[in-house]
Amino acid sequence: MKFMKLGSKPDAFQSDGSNIRFVVSELPTDVIIHVGEVKFYLHKFPLLSKSKRLQGLILKAHEDNRNEVLMHDFPGGPKTFEICAKFCYGITVTLNAYNVVAARCAAEYLEMTEDIEKGNLIYKIEVFLNTSVLRSWKDSIIVLQTTKSLLPWSEELKLVGRCIDCIASKTSVDPANVNWSYTYNRKLTASDEIVESQKQIRTVSTDWWIEDICELDVDLYKRVMVAVKSKGRMSSDMIGEALKVYAVRWLPDSYDALVADDYMKRNRILVETIIYLLPSDKCSGCSCRFLLKLLKVVILVGGGDPLKDELMDRISMQLHKASIKDLLIPAKSSGDTIYDVELVQSLVNKFMVQIGSRNDGNFVDKTESRFLEIAPENKSLLALGKLIDGYLAEIASDTNLSISSFIDLTKSVPDAARSSHDGLYTAIDIYLKEHPNLTKAEKKSICRLMDVKKLSTEASLHAAQNERLPLRVVVQVLFFEHLKAAGGISATSTNDTSNEATLVEDWDSRIPEHNKSSKIKSDECRNNDEKKNDKDKGSTLLLPSRSRRILDKVWVGRGQGETGKSSDTSGSSQSPPSSVKPREAKNSGSSRQMRYSIS
Repeated sequence: MKFMKLGSKPDAFQSDGSNIRFVVSELPTDVIIHVGEVKFYLHKFPLLSKSKRLQGLILKAHEDNRNEVLMHDFPGGPKTFEICAKFCYGITVTLNAYNVVAARCAAEYLEMTEDIEKGNLIYKIEVFLNTSVLRSWKDSIIVLQTTKSLLPWSEELKLVGRCIDCIASKTSVDPANVNWSYTYNRKLTASDEIVESQKQIRTVSTDWWIEDICELDVDLYKRVMVAVKSKGRMSSDMIGEALKVYAVRWLPDSYDALVADDYMKRNRILVETIIYLLPSDKCSGCSCRFLLKLLKVVILVGGGDPLKDELMDRISMQLHKASIKDLLIPAKSSGDTIYDVELVQSLVNKFMVQIGSRNDGNFVDKTESRFLEIAPENKSLLALGKLIDGYLAEIASDTNLSISSFIDLTKSVPDAARSSHDGLYTAIDIYLKEHPNLTKAEKKSICRLMDVKKLSTEASLHAAQNERLPLRVVVQVLFFEHLKAAGGISATSTNDTSNEATLVEDWDSRIPEHNKSSKIKSDECRNNDEKKNDKDKGSTLLLPSRSRRILDKVWVGRGQGETGKSSDTSGSSQSPPSSVKPREAKNSGSSRQMRYSIS
């Protein structure tokens, strides 16, 4: 820290109690100066030779037959006045970054100018500021912090602006030319550790300045960052990193501390300032995680809608980079859903609009065929689909989540964003488990969101044994999985499957009602599955008897439906695999009634 000593005489100031200061001298004191609650017993001559203001005050007191002068509005208080008084006496005083602003304001108040005496206090302080303090990085920050308690004097003397300009200028210096002291507490990278171990000089990081200015109060920090941005030399990423570090430094992590009555206003001002300082380029500078954290704070502390809309616009541009945890924003109103599902729905809608605008408006309507054709090539769209399916799985266990909200959020993501429906199936299964009172129609509507042809083998195996699913969905899973196993259809094929779907629907309508609700003993089922797999490995999944019986009936129905067809259709793609003949299916069906018992 830089410092400057003024004067050469020893200290002659002493105290008589807490509120009296006097100068030890052979001459008696002849004036009393009241500064706040402290009385200073001094001599007129040293004071009058340096201060124009004291000349006028003491003259006025003499005309009123008084030897006391009142200065209750003195900037800096009694301690600062003592510095000025000692300077008048020639007593040694030390100026540093902590007291120089107060001394400068006090000297201005006392009018200690060059007109009164050459080399007066104002001149000496200005020399010290310009040649030492404001050239020092850390001293500039300390000085700026002290200006807040000395308003409006520090503002009128342009001390605040000078400090801010010096700090902003230093942040723009090439890191290779940084040779002043600064704070850098970040963890070293592996390469940095090697350099340190070799006792070499570590290269100055480009974000060396961020931590030090985090110590500033929010109003001063705002002015510094505005000045830094106005220089035009700082990248959006660096601005975003600085704001993130400041938010981590001052925004509390706990919910109670964030919304506490004593701190809510401060937190609101803080988050408003950070949003105001966000980089002008909305597509870069701040991570999606950081923006979502700010959004949570804005909601909790009651920030205005403009702040919320600004953040949502920025988040929507990179929503696909978010994590599931980032989207778990608590709902504001009590008694409703745990998380704010409507907010996420709005973010997804904005994201889709952004996707459309970046593609010349061709894909604003997600139902357009052009959108569905090109969207799979868009990695951000696929990432969004995976993100929303994971989010649906997280919120599906909320008993207050309505089926309409679940369906609407699912549909807000186009089908082209889901290369696989395993994640969607997981979310649907959790929702069915946590909402057992759904009607049959509601179960069908939610399962209709899922395309069984996009399920993996593992997911199909689980779905085939899932009694929470409607029977029709199980039939579809078994049918298409058997086709895939027999080589009749690929996992992602969407061509020539309308006939298969129609066949499943027709068969489903013919199943007797008592068969739809029957359960078969699992041990006997497993034995029959193993026998079947010995004959034809890989042609079907290991399924419980309920699912195997359903699959057998599909092929029986299929074989019966084709019996009356001409021989011209015998080689069509609709024929069952050679491993399962219609006649064999009938025989197995009749013998199964003897081997299985229905619970």
